Amino acid sequence: MGTNSHIKVAIDGPSGAGKSTVAKRIASAIGADYIDTGAMYRAVALKLLRCGIDPESEPERLSDMLSTTTVDFRSGSTLLDGQDVTGEIRTPEVTAMASASSALRQIREKLVELQREMGRSKSVVMDGRDIGTNVFPDAECKFYMTASAEERARRRFAELSAAGARDSYADVLAAIEKRDYDDSHRALNPLVRAEDAILIDTDGIGIEDVTDNMLAYIESLL
Repeated sequence: MGTNSHIKVAIDGPSGAGKSTVAKRIASAIGADYIDTGAMYRAVALKLLRCGIDPESEPERLSDMLSTTTVDFRSGSTLLDGQDVTGEIRTPEVTAMASASSALRQIREKLVELQREMGRSKSVVMDGRDIGTNVFPDAECKFYMTASAEERARRRFAELSAAGARDSYADVLAAIEKRDYDDSHRALNPLVRAEDAILIDTDGIGIEDVTDNMLAYIESLL
């Protein structure tokens, strides 16, 4: 632990590894705030779509938009410029835009600035792709959660089916494999495991056991 009473928990890993579920449970258990970085990028993607901005070819419009953009969290809801957009940021269109735009330097620098400010002011649990390597390289606790692409696709397919979606398992698996490739090959802060991050493989392990194991380590530091 550092000299103050705040603790930063960084959880990185590929899409569908269970990061968000575990991060929320850990935050609740240790009395920290859960910061959904993925939702932050999705919120920016939603605003890009609403404004009709092509982030790659219109850098000036993008810069103007970001200068007036706020993203916050309240009672489990994602707020974009003060408006609850929790449901709107989970559409396929927003997902596609978030995947493409999250690699852009202007967007990443804006959101990393907001994320670091949160970490300076309070205890946080943050999950994403580059939390332990870029956002909080000094985090007291770092984890890298993963699972096979097939296992992650099965989980996502079950979620989509339960929600009434008609995506095939093959389509879901292909999307996850593409996301893995894009995340790990982007030029700016690619998805990699931090050298000091504890590896958590969730294949065949229940979410309760995963959470308990991670909490045991965190509480040993507290």
